[in-house]
Amino acid sequence: MTHCSATIRRWPAPRHAAPSRPASHPATSHPADSGRMWLRNAIAALALLAAAAAVVSWDAQYVMVRQARHVPVIAALEAGIPDTGALIFAALGIALALHGRRALRPRTLNVACVGLSLTMNAIAAGPGWRDTAIWVMPAAVYALASDTLIGVVRAWALARMHATGQVLEGEETTPLAVAGAMALWLLRLTLAPASTLTGKPHKQDLLIALASQRYDLRRTPLNRTARIATQIAAEIGLHPGTARRILRAHVQALHQQPTPLPVTEARS
Repeated sequence: MTHCSATIRRWPAPRHAAPSRPASHPATSHPADSGRMWLRNAIAALALLAAAAAVVSWDAQYVMVRQARHVPVIAALEAGIPDTGALIFAALGIALALHGRRALRPRTLNVACVGLSLTMNAIAAGPGWRDTAIWVMPAAVYALASDTLIGVVRAWALARMHATGQVLEGEETTPLAVAGAMALWLLRLTLAPASTLTGKPHKQDLLIALASQRYDLRRTPLNRTARIATQIAAEIGLHPGTARRILRAHVQALHQQPTPLPVTEARS
């Protein structure tokens, strides 16, 4: 009995089992992390594209400026100004887009600098469409890539803001869209000047049609019509004040109309 008691006393007291740790699994990639990775890759690719376009443009612009300034150092510095300015404004646009801002001013200045570089390259190119396309193509591709990237960065930032419950802004009119609308308007002015200059009622109908296509105007608050009208007016060449007045009156009339009742099937 004494031996059994001693054996019992020497037996170690039971310990509580340590909580089992979950097996470590490799971290799965989150969609936000994947989006961030693709944006970093796109920004790095844009930097390489900007460098390549700058080298090509600098070569053409240096030859042209060298013939006018006759000072190699001054010509070398001046030849790189347009592309350097475009890269700076593109970087500023990306910085603002990361905060969900429209970045219209740096995007417009980026496109303007690229337009200046395109003009100088076209002047420096030899006669014929082939030579012009060779000199103009790099800067044109950079303009499209940089402005598109800024828009994608802003969309990514707005998606993150939406996930955290922050107030989002609507779609904006990009500088390239404004330039495209202006080019189409100038083309129409060349082909049909009379109808283009007197086509104000047509533009008002187009304003309402585009607004109805992009937004649910019956549910759109009146305080949002000014921003929507200003954006579309820039695309179609309509005066912003006229566009705001026309769209507000149209939305107000829609609000005053009774809401149609849903059609239900009669039971047999």
